[in-house]
Amino acid sequence: MKQFFKFMFASMVGYLLVCIICGLFFFIMVASVASLSSKQVIQIKDKSILTLKLDQPIYERAPSNPFQNFDFGSMKSMNNPGLDDILKSLKKAASDDRIKGIYLDITNIPSGIATIEEIRNALLEFKKSGKFIYAYSEGYSQGAYYLATAADKIFMNPEGFIIFKGLSAQMMFFKGTLEKLEVQAQVIRHGKFKSAIEPFIMDKMSDANREQVEKYVGSIWDYMVTNMAKERKLTSAKLKVIADSLLVQTGADALKYKMVDGLKYKDEMQAELRKDLGIGDNDKINFVSIAKYKNAKGTRVENKLKKEKIAVVYAVGQIQSGEGDDQTIGSDRISEAIRAARTDKSVKAIVLRVNSPGGSALASEIIWREVELARKEKPVVVSMGDVAASGGYYIACAANKIIADPNTITGSIGVFGLIPNMEKFFKNKLGITFDGVNTNEHSDFMSTARPMDEYETKVLQNEIEHIYQIFIKHVADGRKMTTAQVDSIGQGRVWSGVDAKRIGLIDDFGGIDKAIEVAAGLANITDYKLVNYPKQKDPFTQIIEQMTGEGGDAMIKKELGENYVYYQYLKNMSKVSGVQARLPFDLIIY
Repeated sequence: MKQFFKFMFASMVGYLLVCIICGLFFFIMVASVASLSSKQVIQIKDKSILTLKLDQPIYERAPSNPFQNFDFGSMKSMNNPGLDDILKSLKKAASDDRIKGIYLDITNIPSGIATIEEIRNALLEFKKSGKFIYAYSEGYSQGAYYLATAADKIFMNPEGFIIFKGLSAQMMFFKGTLEKLEVQAQVIRHGKFKSAIEPFIMDKMSDANREQVEKYVGSIWDYMVTNMAKERKLTSAKLKVIADSLLVQTGADALKYKMVDGLKYKDEMQAELRKDLGIGDNDKINFVSIAKYKNAKGTRVENKLKKEKIAVVYAVGQIQSGEGDDQTIGSDRISEAIRAARTDKSVKAIVLRVNSPGGSALASEIIWREVELARKEKPVVVSMGDVAASGGYYIACAANKIIADPNTITGSIGVFGLIPNMEKFFKNKLGITFDGVNTNEHSDFMSTARPMDEYETKVLQNEIEHIYQIFIKHVADGRKMTTAQVDSIGQGRVWSGVDAKRIGLIDDFGGIDKAIEVAAGLANITDYKLVNYPKQKDPFTQIIEQMTGEGGDAMIKKELGENYVYYQYLKNMSKVSGVQARLPFDLIIY
């Protein structure tokens, strides 16, 4: 029997070792396939059409995780490009004689309005080359249609649709849920517009919050309508009537109101492309995707030995203490990135790309300090993405210049603290009670097992007020205002990029290319190369994280689809600690 167990355990250990080795081999093989597919140099044929199919979330820069967009069914990497790749490819295609035009194959674009705006502006710039842009879809979402209006011609399936109804902003409220669970949300805040805490204490928007949301959503919509009207040779008033009355219900309606140029099946649209390309009716069209074209050699040879550099530091996601990752702003990681760019003598300017709803006030302060130090040695320009508000604005305000899109959501200069009192939940729902000893009267201050008393509430309020005063002083110093001026536009109020420029929170409109151009001007350089920070993790590290469960979000996102936002909301809430400077991060605009 002893020998039996000996051989049995030896067999089990051997089996496990084989599984581990095979698993490692499999992941390494997949990573190699993904890596090779991303680095493969593509040969572009003459008379090619660049295709944009933006049906996946658009990251600020392409993820380094080899499994982020890997299709295990086909054993191929989807290799979705980041915004940086898209913009570079469009610029390269404009001067590439092999590319004759662009084909927008778009239905729904799961990205923010400001991101769509940057791509749209790049398409309009591409058109200056004299090349054509066609858009085609079986149905356009509102964001997809906004992008499509940059095209020379918009086509749609005869039975297709266009969603055109104006913007809607929704917030989730949890007061009823907390009441059912007998959890009290103890909230301390500064700023009458600081609506990030409203979901926990109310069941609908406050008047102040409704006022600000109506203001910035209305501003974004007005800007979009003006741009669409210009390209479609319509009036803004006409487009607003179409949206108000839901007049576009069928493809025939879209054609009637001149929102599309033709109702065609895909083969008919491709026949139009063949005419513009000057090829035969049966000739194959050379379509090349952005994902492949980004690896194609351009017609111009770039000098990779340029000594002078502009560093682009990507700060994306909620702000928290610690390391963070490509989708989370960790104070350690981003501070180190800014410091590295500051101390590198070959880096002549820094562009800080911010796409964040905010987060920890302390983590924001740590990053702000590095921006402040960097500005004393070389120009720092902030480029704002879809959102750069509250803590996102905190880390931006020390820059020499701030560039944002008109559709960027920014501001939200305010702070809050939220301490849940779960005493009744534990006792009445779970049957759990607490007892203990304290060496001092408030040793258990901010415990979730009891309510705060009046003195403790006052202490926390003092901390909130202290942090708010620091926040508005930083903004006042950076934007050359008085603290009274900042307070008047602060109070947690959120602004669109259009209004932010009017009140002095930003300097100019534009995307990341504009910010780089401004940074080069401030540094007085014309010949430079771009370097990206923070450095992305190598594929092997990504494999280990995937195996240890740290990279599981991609799989959850794929399963939940559009409902992933609710999972992300709860996940972010579980990480909240300390005083917060953040937007109402459950706000959804569509």
